[in-house]
Amino acid sequence: MQPVEIYTSPLCGFCHAAKKLLTDKGVTFTEIDVFANPDRKPEMLQRANGSRTVPQIFIGETHVGGCDDLYALDRAGKLDPLLAA
Repeated sequence: MQPVEIYTSPLCGFCHAAKKLLTDKGVTFTEIDVFANPDRKPEMLQRANGSRTVPQIFIGETHVGGCDDLYALDRAGKLDPLLAA
């Protein structure tokens, strides 16, 4: 299974929804809280091509995007293959 990283903040409903989907699928992920660790935000901005909103989700080297993007991949049947790649 590909490593999964998700940049989040604690009050973000979309972050909670994305983490729930991943958890429901049995995916172990690394959460990077940019609120608690603001020094990690520039790293997120660089990796996410300037996207400032959370969550920002990475599966392996692939930048998935945010919560809506994650759910769209799942609906299209493309999330599981990406996770397994």
